[in-house]
Amino acid sequence: MRMAAAEAEANSQRAELCAAAVSVADAASWWCAVALVALVLLGALRAETTTAGDVDGDGAHRGQFRGPRLGGPAARPCEEVYVVGEGETLHSISDKCGDPFIVERNPHIHDPDDVFPGLVIALCPTKNT
Repeated sequence: MRMAAAEAEANSQRAELCAAAVSVADAASWWCAVALVALVLLGALRAETTTAGDVDGDGAHRGQFRGPRLGGPAARPCEEVYVVGEGETLHSISDKCGDPFIVERNPHIHDPDDVFPGLVIALCPTKNT
């Protein structure tokens, strides 16, 4: 009889200990979720900040971006069909994509110095940025 009472007491203590552990784990997971949401919101707010110098002549605000802008020449991968971006030269594209034979692959380029934004060229890229 005493063994049954002792076993019942031990089971009761285990149940209380399990309930306490579950409660602590639940609280910890909520705090982690709150911290994650706070970090995401902080990152989003930080990415949208503008400075006083970012206002152009027509009063429009220009955001301050770090890293390559979406759609900018640094953000584009080197694919077999490549559209030249502003400020790019055949030499810079060759270095970026690893294709030294751009002029040979593109007979429509008569003058390698006459490259303009929007020009479509064929590449055989060895690098993919």
